Amino acid sequence: MPYQSNFDYLDALCLNDQLTEEERTLRDQARIYCTERLMPRVTQAFREEKFDPTLIPELGKMGFLGAPYKGYGCAGVSTVGYGLLTRELERVDSGYRSIMSVQTSLVIGPLFQYGSEEQKQKYIPSLASGEKIGAFGITEPNHGSNPAGMETKAVWDGKEKVYKLSGAKSWISNSPVADIFIIWARSDKHENAVKGFILEKGMPGLETPKIEGKISLRTSITGQILMDEVAVPEENLLPGATGLSGPFGCLNNARLGISWGALGAAEACFQAARDYAMDRTQFNKPIAGTQLVQLKLADMLSEISIGLQACLRVSRLKDEGKYVYLDIFKERRFP
Repeated sequence: MPYQSNFDYLDALCLNDQLTEEERTLRDQARIYCTERLMPRVTQAFREEKFDPTLIPELGKMGFLGAPYKGYGCAGVSTVGYGLLTRELERVDSGYRSIMSVQTSLVIGPLFQYGSEEQKQKYIPSLASGEKIGAFGITEPNHGSNPAGMETKAVWDGKEKVYKLSGAKSWISNSPVADIFIIWARSDKHENAVKGFILEKGMPGLETPKIEGKISLRTSITGQILMDEVAVPEENLLPGATGLSGPFGCLNNARLGISWGALGAAEACFQAARDYAMDRTQFNKPIAGTQLVQLKLADMLSEISIGLQACLRVSRLKDEGKYVYLDIFKERRFP
């Protein structure tokens, strides 16, 4: 009897079998949405460097924003489930995934991690629904995303009972259209420690100009955050964030979703390369029939499949409470 292989190149290491029914349903819903709603408009949006203002409300309606958190309007899916969402979005475009990552991991996330009960009730529901857009301000012109070199200052005004924030953040996703900002600054009231603050659109001294002419992430709107003695009420300080662990905690949570997303982009590239190799004919046969092309495709598939298993394992560890941040860095350096 001839040997018959059940190998599925789209799921080489049987990731699907390792998911729960809920996770598979979530992934399938996301794939349908991305295929039917995002794919038809991504080419024009990328060419024109155009942010689609309907995207965030759509993601909110689908329950994707704040998905790995529970309560205040957030769905409370597993870490794996959220990773599957970022994978599907980035399969279409990295900019779309970036928009969701910022709203979820870098704005809703720190409110859950470090915010007071009043702050959670005030801000999270409108962010989870997509009614409000959030931005995360850590990257600075002179230091990149290194919090240790942060120059933005928060000076306490005891008379007015406000912090006055001054400084600049650059390359900030969503900032030109954001309503709520999570800003990190050095606070003189806390011995120059890095603290998190909630700023709102329209505060005097706050400007968010758009950065034009990007060559990547063109479907995501990016800008600066310029602050000139922006008066921030004392109740807008994130009480649970102390020192560098605050911003680093946010970034590490975001990186896990980004890892899933990067593999979604890789899968799309692999599929495009395979389809082309099957269709492109040279010397009367498809180039997919040559060993050199086969080796390249096999290497791509191996890297993607192993990477997905790494993402799955780290996500499961996080859901089991066994997750450590070093797992993320091992995962990120895998390729």
